Amino acid sequence: MKINILAFCVLLSFAACNNISQKETSTEENTSADGAPVMKFETDVYEFDKIKEGQSVSYDFKFTNTGKTPLIVKDAAVTCGCTVPEIPKEPIAPGKTGVVKVVFNSAGKVGLQDKVVTITANTIPAQTLIHLIGEVVK
Repeated sequence: MKINILAFCVLLSFAACNNISQKETSTEENTSADGAPVMKFETDVYEFDKIKEGQSVSYDFKFTNTGKTPLIVKDAAVTCGCTVPEIPKEPIAPGKTGVVKVVFNSAGKVGLQDKVVTITANTIPAQTLIHLIGEVVK
């Protein structure tokens, strides 16, 4: 149990460092040099704190296409059937926003959780990761 708590703290530290570095990124770095679309999330980590086993958590990851061409979200892959992502079906025009909705069902899941969704789009790089993080208690 102590190892799980330590691992969770380390993960949160990395997530916090990543969020700080993203906030310090300038506007020029949020556009692609070759005109490719850029998927810029408001946040790429949602911390749901503690929930009881069997509860579901839902979060809308909002993003903006800061590139110069339409952004097409091709896929959202997860490693567990307990997490279901929902991607936009239509292209996102430059300057416009979209949402990737993620639902996590905690049935049969107890302890610290980090549910990773790998989003594939016509961006450079092609894959972007978003996370649902929290703890499921009995």
